[in-house]
Amino acid sequence: MLFNSFNFLVFFPFVALMYFLIPQKVKYLWLLAASYYFYMSWNPKYAILMLTSTLITFMSGIVIDRVKTKTAKKWAVFASFATNLAILFIFKYFYFAVDNINLIRSFLKLSAYTPKFDIILPVGISFYTFQALSYTVDVYRGDVLPERNFFRYALFVSFFPQLVAGPIERSKNLLSQVNSEHHFDYLRVRRGLLKMLWGYFLKLVIADRAAILVNTVYDNISAFSGAQIAIATICFAVQIYCDFASYSIIAIGAAEVMDFKLMQNFKRPYFATSISDFWRRWHISLSSWFRDYLYIPLGGSRRGTLRKYLNLMIVFLISGLWHGASWHFVVWGALHGIYQVIERATKELRAKLLEFMHIRGNNFVYVCFKRIFVFFLVSFAWIFFRSPDMQVAQEAVRKIFTDFGTFNFAKITDFGVDAANAAVLICAASVLLLVSVFAEKVELAGRIEKIHFPVRWIIYFLLIFVVLIFGIYGPDFDASQFIYFQF
Repeated sequence: MLFNSFNFLVFFPFVALMYFLIPQKVKYLWLLAASYYFYMSWNPKYAILMLTSTLITFMSGIVIDRVKTKTAKKWAVFASFATNLAILFIFKYFYFAVDNINLIRSFLKLSAYTPKFDIILPVGISFYTFQALSYTVDVYRGDVLPERNFFRYALFVSFFPQLVAGPIERSKNLLSQVNSEHHFDYLRVRRGLLKMLWGYFLKLVIADRAAILVNTVYDNISAFSGAQIAIATICFAVQIYCDFASYSIIAIGAAEVMDFKLMQNFKRPYFATSISDFWRRWHISLSSWFRDYLYIPLGGSRRGTLRKYLNLMIVFLISGLWHGASWHFVVWGALHGIYQVIERATKELRAKLLEFMHIRGNNFVYVCFKRIFVFFLVSFAWIFFRSPDMQVAQEAVRKIFTDFGTFNFAKITDFGVDAANAAVLICAASVLLLVSVFAEKVELAGRIEKIHFPVRWIIYFLLIFVVLIFGIYGPDFDASQFIYFQF
């Protein structure tokens, strides 16, 4: 059940309405049932996997609390991680492992191994697995007490707004809210619905329209020049941000309607002035998860410079693998790791260079230069993320650097979109840019709340009109899947 499907537009209002009508003591049970129904709308069988992960991490929390020795607690954490990661490996990385084993077997002139069964990647498995595992660590560290009510904990793992594509929540935030009372509040509901509407604008008007152009080029990379591939890559940078951010914003808005506050997942990442800054703004819930549960346990930056760089590379290589079981995702992660290492290694040199050239760090032109430079570094890495395999990625890079050519806007139809849709995309992206500029300086939602009643509702209805008229819905309202569902 996609957020941008007719089914969800019926499902969500019904769930929210009933949620506020039923007694407080059974609200969490209603949301739990709704969350499992939501997840089972894809494939009922895979709800068993989520339930298994929930049971394992729930029991591990209780065991960690009951055993006395630190060694026993560590074994409980290990058992939780081992079983959950084993499930994740089987369903997400098994074929990747088989393919690489077969490459080695081929090199050794041995026959290839062919699995005798098919595995379909369960939607959202990477997200709910990481969320459940974070609970295990939080209990071990003493950050939270173990939850004794299995059904409340099950809701924490399966909460439908953020279940399949984040934000990846922490027990300190979401689990505590599961145990709180929730009431109807008109202003909060209105704010939540407005966030959802903005998310639909990003997804239906921008992301799905940009996808037409991007898919046309990347599905037939050999037919396009380097300039066209570069433009398609920049469009993909816009597409993936609008696609993924839209899911998070809709999830945050839907949760807010029901009196839950989810963490912010994006903070205008293309305004970043460094790669480190980019990762403080992009997929915040995942980058902070890796920081808290991988980078810091590895030693972070406390064990010397070389160890710090090694830890960074490990984190970003695993981050690439988390996004997809393929080498082009690993290369994408490696590039970001290399960016981070170079950024840190040259920090003092860059500071001295700025001092020598008498350039202040907050100089407007210099800040703009840094933002553009970071955007192009990130966009270059997106080539590997978007490409279906390494061969396509290598061909795209080769053409950009050796066969750039020219681009004629009059031939926009070569990209699979007509002039009208291209104009809508440019206008909508311009609106996004303008809103982002304001949001970087002020709390935009609060400002909108203070606008006079008639003007505010004109803005609401104008946004609804734009989404309904200019949204890309596909034939027979065949909603386009969110990119991060595949992870």
